[in-house]
Amino acid sequence: MTTQKVIKTVVTENQTRPRQKLETLLLHSDINILNNEEDVEFVHHRLSSASVPSPPLYDTPSASPYVFSPWNQPISPYINSPWIHQSSTDNDMCSWQPGLIGSLVREEGHIYSLAASGNILYTGSESRNIHVWKDLKEFSGFKSHSGLVKAIIVTGNKIFTGHQDGKIRVWQVPLGQKRVYKRIGNLPTSKDFIKSSMNPKSYVKVRRHRNVPWIKHFDAVSCMSLDEENGLLYSGSWDKTVKIWRLSDLKCMESVNAHDDAVNSVAVHDGLVFTGSADGTVKMWRREVVKKVMRHVLVQTLLKQEFAVTAVAVAASGVVYSGASDGLISYWVREKKSLYYGGALKGHKMAVLCLAVAGNLVVSGSADKNICVWRREESGDHSCLTVLVGHSGPVKCLSIVEEEGGIYEDEEEDEDQRWRLYSGSLDSSVKVWRLSEHGHEVDQFGE
Repeated sequence: MTTQKVIKTVVTENQTRPRQKLETLLLHSDINILNNEEDVEFVHHRLSSASVPSPPLYDTPSASPYVFSPWNQPISPYINSPWIHQSSTDNDMCSWQPGLIGSLVREEGHIYSLAASGNILYTGSESRNIHVWKDLKEFSGFKSHSGLVKAIIVTGNKIFTGHQDGKIRVWQVPLGQKRVYKRIGNLPTSKDFIKSSMNPKSYVKVRRHRNVPWIKHFDAVSCMSLDEENGLLYSGSWDKTVKIWRLSDLKCMESVNAHDDAVNSVAVHDGLVFTGSADGTVKMWRREVVKKVMRHVLVQTLLKQEFAVTAVAVAASGVVYSGASDGLISYWVREKKSLYYGGALKGHKMAVLCLAVAGNLVVSGSADKNICVWRREESGDHSCLTVLVGHSGPVKCLSIVEEEGGIYEDEEEDEDQRWRLYSGSLDSSVKVWRLSEHGHEVDQFGE
């Protein structure tokens, strides 16, 4: 078996670089990335570990300018292809090969959110539509009269969608082959919102001369995460807060003033909550229940830097990953009741916009239009297995599910975990990929 390229982290002295505002970075990337002709050369010579400082642990945040809208809904400059483009990859599992399966495209603007459940894929775009795909074919769809769809969560027979205008909508999944999705509520519920609005003590100051009920986001809902074991939904917003909702009755249990700037990502694992923000920090929170009252307590600030944190993900093993606007992926490893800094992965030349984890794999999408697939080794080091190339715009969202059948044995009788990856981009397309946890030298797959 060929030797795998292992990414080892090197820790050096602190190097300070001026912070670049997330809004400036993303708008600059969206415009100028189109004429970049260095992508192919880059994937061959830049896939090395970053020489980065070990970030100090801070207990108190520092103030930063408030970033309200890093994405200003620019008109898509990309050329759309047919709705479904099937690659030449054979779908027969007997000739299973990693790489691109096909593309799903609708002429409705940028793709901002994805959620996969079995063979069903939900995609959210700036058109306010949520499209439903089944077995790579358009199956159904539903539309909100709200802002663009920035986050989608599927649990049981319900779908939660987070929107640019600060609203969270709840939809009913149809039974059987029915294709009609019905909106069944909002977060907060109308009843709770009216009740809260009538209580002067329920109002909090959010801006100068503006007070709002604490149970409702007043700016874009940028991210959501599900704690299925405890029946809780977490939502993060550009209003700097994280709100916790009880799924059984859709009640808002708590609102946490989590950061000094927009909350870009939230992830839940094993009773802990991790948040990443445009203020450059990654924080770890612990959920506590005292006399039936829920509260979240800050346990540790994992990272504090000049660059905005754009994505956070937690592996089943408990390893925490964060992506940032400087293109680095930092990670932390669990040790007893705390986390210690493990290092950083460097495979992108522009901002990391999204992360997904599955098994031993970590997948990162970037404003450089590429997707890097990393594998965590038993030693704790990371190998870059694959660079997926094919999008003509920044990769904004990822979703990964287990391939049908899941685990296979290869010719050497080693077990191989296989996954299906969906990637959404500002080029208005969703691409579908096959991934394997077995890999050799760094490969490049794409159209």
